[in-house]
Amino acid sequence: MAGGRKIIIDTDPGQDDAIAILLALASPELDVLGITAVAGNVPLALTEKNARKICELAGRPETKVFAGAVRPLARTLVTAEHVHGRTGLDGPDLPEPAMELQNDYAVDFIVDTLMAEEAGQVTLCPLGPLTNIALALIREPRIAPRIREIVLMGGGFFEGGNVTPAAEFNIYVDPQAADIVLGAGIPVVMMPLDVTHKALTTARRVARFRDLGTSVGTATAALLEFFERFDEEKYGTDGGPLHDPCVIAYLLEPELFGGRSCNVAVETASELTMGMTVVDWWGVTDRPKNAMVMRDIDADGFFELLTERLGRL
Repeated sequence: MAGGRKIIIDTDPGQDDAIAILLALASPELDVLGITAVAGNVPLALTEKNARKICELAGRPETKVFAGAVRPLARTLVTAEHVHGRTGLDGPDLPEPAMELQNDYAVDFIVDTLMAEEAGQVTLCPLGPLTNIALALIREPRIAPRIREIVLMGGGFFEGGNVTPAAEFNIYVDPQAADIVLGAGIPVVMMPLDVTHKALTTARRVARFRDLGTSVGTATAALLEFFERFDEEKYGTDGGPLHDPCVIAYLLEPELFGGRSCNVAVETASELTMGMTVVDWWGVTDRPKNAMVMRDIDADGFFELLTERLGRL
């Protein structure tokens, strides 16, 4: 909504990405300038379509959606259909989108928007691999000091990885891009597995979305029930981690989260630990702090916010 905090959501929907988008579109404090799609959970042709499906589900077909990078900077694309299903949004039966994809390339949109807006006004919210953001920084390095901050979902330290023993999926898909973004001198807030694994979609929490009695509430419950099946079996928990909405929730109620400023480096050479985020949580090196790394969340408060906001759509 015009007048709110200006954000660009960079995303690879994905059920949890979809719920993050719904939360943003339901929140008048945020002005979503555009949604940029990247290949990640599923290939780009699906992520850009899925972003449009979610905008229409939210009743916001005027939202601008752009297609971006079709593959990582230097590696073969790894996707996650085993988690998200063949479409990336398996669960509900969402109709094909009627709204059109924007003609501009997502990377160009990011650069042009940051150069046109007043410096320090636009926050980037990456929910997937960081390819589009890295490409924008490569194309126009002058955007770096113009970004208010980057609030991203990615990485892990105490929790390790979820796609390899060492690496979280978003960083693993394009570690070279993550290395560029974390080294660009931009204020970064990082939502790693350490915090998202404390935001579990328990049966009670999912039921509250269905009890909203709206198309958004019903679709959200169906998305979560499909999405959580993989992690429930993997971790033996009631519900799965709800990763990406933590990014948007932080913009709305930062007091829900707790963490500390750390140096974060990304492993880009070793196949064994490729994509690992090496977080200097204890300050044992003299490497400069480059990210606020979150570790704690008020999970009940988070789901209260999510349920209340999605109830507005």
